[in-house]
Amino acid sequence: MMEIHRTIKYDADRVKGFGKEVMSVPGCEQLEGCIQCGTCSGVCPLSIYMDYTPRQVMALTRGDFKNEVLSSHTIWLCASCYACTVECPREIRITDIMYELKQRAIHEGRYPKRFPIPVLAREFSAMVKKHGRITEMLLVFKLFLKTNPFAAMGNWRMGLDLMKTGRFSLATEKIKQHGDIARMLDATDTKKES
Repeated sequence: MMEIHRTIKYDADRVKGFGKEVMSVPGCEQLEGCIQCGTCSGVCPLSIYMDYTPRQVMALTRGDFKNEVLSSHTIWLCASCYACTVECPREIRITDIMYELKQRAIHEGRYPKRFPIPVLAREFSAMVKKHGRITEMLLVFKLFLKTNPFAAMGNWRMGLDLMKTGRFSLATEKIKQHGDIARMLDATDTKKES
């Protein structure tokens, strides 16, 4: 179970405009309408392991507490099950907001080192940008190498079975004109930064 943060937040801790910045992203606009009912936290199957509940993350984001939000483990524990989004009485796309916060944390390099989720996201994106698609074997290899190399040893049998059935290919998979995807991804990254 994660350590619960019970510290007082001060105005000096805020990064002015962070909440508005997040709300300007498509899918995150409705955050302003959050009534802090706690339904998202109540239905989240992982909230008991989070340092901040989803309700608290929404309040901290809206309140411009960028450092607390991007440094929290909560955004990485979100399983994208959409239970919070489905149950939200204000139809706020909480899962999309969590995803946006993850993207911002990855972009700023603010995540626990050797934590698999941001490493997977970064490697996945790099592979799609380079080849137009992913090669599962290479992706899993890079994930284990950069997070926990010894865990790969515990999964060797499953990897071997996947290779035997053709589910894990040793060949790098590519699409034709994968440069077009790289240009699209670069355009969205440039648009996000401006």
